[in-house]
Amino acid sequence: MEELTFTTMIAVFEEMFGPWLFWAMVVAALVITLLYVYVLIRDHSVSWRKFLLAQLAMPVGAIAAVLFVFWVTNSGFGDMGGPIDIIVLLGVAAAGAVGAAILVYTVQSMVAPPERES
Repeated sequence: MEELTFTTMIAVFEEMFGPWLFWAMVVAALVITLLYVYVLIRDHSVSWRKFLLAQLAMPVGAIAAVLFVFWVTNSGFGDMGGPIDIIVLLGVAAAGAVGAAILVYTVQSMVAPPERES
């Protein structure tokens, strides 16, 4: 691999997760992102109470993302070989944390929309 391109990264992720799981995760991320944008446009503001509760879900999302990647790749902490593995693991944890926060905020906003003044 001489160059790191977008198509190379897609091929690597498809090899890691399998094509069906990878594309299912992509579709799920797109749907959740579109719902999040819809909620922000619909509400015209951020609910700080919902935002705080969403932030409390971030550590759970980070741990869940790391454990999910270890489960899918059939590896663990003992298989980590160097600094790049730690950097990738921190990236996975960060993505899981942000994803969990967005998911929790979106679900809260869809279940309990803000009350409108008459």
